[in-house]
Amino acid sequence: MSDPTPIFADDGPLAAAIPGFRARTQQIEMAQKIAEALRENRVLVAEAGTGTGKTFAYLVPALLAGGKVILSTGTKTLQDQLFNRDLPTVRAALKVPVSIALLKGRANYVCHYHLERNARDGRFLTAQDAADLRAITRFAQVTQTGDKAECTDVREDSPAWIAATSTRDNCLGQDCPFKEECFVMQARRNAMEADVVVVNHHLFFADVMLRDEGMGELLPACNAVIFDEAHQLPETASLFFGDSVSTAQVLELARDTRSETVAAARDCVAMIDQTRNLEKAARDLRLVFGTESARISAAQAAERENFDAMVEALDKALTDFHAVLATQAERSEGLGNCLRRTEEMAERLANWRKPEEKDLIRWVEVFTQSLALNATPLHVSDVFKRQLEGHPRAWIFTSATLAVGKADFGHYCREMGLAWMDPPPLTAVWGSPFDYAEQALLYAPAGMPEPNSPDYTERVAKVALPLIRAARGRTFVLCTSLRAMRRIHELILDGLAHSGDELPVLLQGEGSRTELLERFRRLGNAVLVASQSFWEGVDVPGDALSLVVIDKLPFAPPDDPVLAARVEHMQKQGLSPFVHHQLPKTVINMKQGAGRLIRTERDRGVLCICDPRMIEKSYGKVVWRSLPPMRRTRAEAEAVAFLENLPPPRRGG
Repeated sequence: MSDPTPIFADDGPLAAAIPGFRARTQQIEMAQKIAEALRENRVLVAEAGTGTGKTFAYLVPALLAGGKVILSTGTKTLQDQLFNRDLPTVRAALKVPVSIALLKGRANYVCHYHLERNARDGRFLTAQDAADLRAITRFAQVTQTGDKAECTDVREDSPAWIAATSTRDNCLGQDCPFKEECFVMQARRNAMEADVVVVNHHLFFADVMLRDEGMGELLPACNAVIFDEAHQLPETASLFFGDSVSTAQVLELARDTRSETVAAARDCVAMIDQTRNLEKAARDLRLVFGTESARISAAQAAERENFDAMVEALDKALTDFHAVLATQAERSEGLGNCLRRTEEMAERLANWRKPEEKDLIRWVEVFTQSLALNATPLHVSDVFKRQLEGHPRAWIFTSATLAVGKADFGHYCREMGLAWMDPPPLTAVWGSPFDYAEQALLYAPAGMPEPNSPDYTERVAKVALPLIRAARGRTFVLCTSLRAMRRIHELILDGLAHSGDELPVLLQGEGSRTELLERFRRLGNAVLVASQSFWEGVDVPGDALSLVVIDKLPFAPPDDPVLAARVEHMQKQGLSPFVHHQLPKTVINMKQGAGRLIRTERDRGVLCICDPRMIEKSYGKVVWRSLPPMRRTRAEAEAVAFLENLPPPRRGG
């Protein structure tokens, strides 16, 4: 592959094709390093700060290298951006004959079978759901891809999508009467034929790495895999290398079986009765935990009254359900598929109850209306390492947040099984080109109590209010728990009302993330109080966001069952869980949260971190040194003055 450097020159093809394009030294160096890794089939772990231009830095060498490349992103937003904007732009600039394809999980594509069946059944909870399904039906008749992101008439979170898409469980596969027109199969055929395939991490693990559902050829055929937003990989890998059975899946199985029975075996009353029995068993298991939400270990769950009995009852209900369904399965493809799902679900439940693998963490997650029995690997490094040692290819891992401190990738490489590779992975860090000392101020308020103090949340709100007024809104308040989020939201509302400041205050959960972000940008002077889902993957460039307040260092709760098991395992190995796992995770999460503030060379603002441990504890220095090199202060007056000197907000833009 040729040297990518000339591509980024002031008189190069990117500058000629993209108005205002200006190469950055970091971008060119990153492109050179990626070209080296692609050429030599090496593993590269690269942190590239915000504004580096890392997308073009990996796209240019990837398109010049030839061969098949898989690009995997952490979010569907970036996936769509790569496919619809960045890849076509770079391809046109380079004038290379490269074919590209977009591949998402099956739940993103309209399913002809389920759409037709549910439209025919006509069972909807609301008139809006019925209207949405009609709109999806019209969309399905004209779309070329079936991608629900293109159906702008129906909200992304509409319940109608459940009726119009398939899951891995309820897809009929080769038995489907619509298999020739199937949008999922069409997308997969396109992916197999394309030179560059854009996927997301969930799909990569579910369908590519695990070679599920006929996609086993995609990974072996590729010459390079590039992960953007690679900091999300350990969590995603844990999800897919583990297993789970949930009451929601059980209820869906019962519902689908009832619909298929009505369509193909109406005379089998016993099957309808069994669907009701199965639904009752699932709901009874959920009711063991009342109205609470929780994440607890299997051992803790077993201490709950009736938990073991209700799991046993669910197991028996599945057995009885299977016995009747087996007598009807040959009457339709749909019933046959329900039988297969029942057998797989029964096997997963049996494995959860009596696991064969000792390196699995068994735990229970309780949601508002459902419950999941989970088995998560103690570590994913061994599984991932086996994939890396397969067919020779380049593996690129990049993100704005991978290193701890200035350039320590040890934690990430251990998590992903990269630390023991021979030759060892290439690593590199490119800092942001932004002038943080001029553009931003890091404010660590003095006199804050310990985070476990009863009045800590009130003190956070008290710190935030004068800053919010000085910024004239334009604020993210990022919290580490939902409880703190709700309380801080109340306190900010009260404080602004008391001072007569009429600023819109938004709360996570009042709408979808997309809707809230659109409102925040449009209002121009809003305050958004949010929790974990807004710490990353959120981009608000410009003057709509000038202040980010973080309540605490984002340590995972020590009673989290997965963390607790991993801590115990590390202690048995003679390692410090805090040093080797908890602190590095916190640093990476903190860098993500802090990264919301400065998104372009023109952005200016204040990052306020309320947690006194960053200053007063020895480990706080690790966090402190990992943050962007902003000017720093402990004086409220300096932070207020910085914000008051910013240009006024642009309203209603």
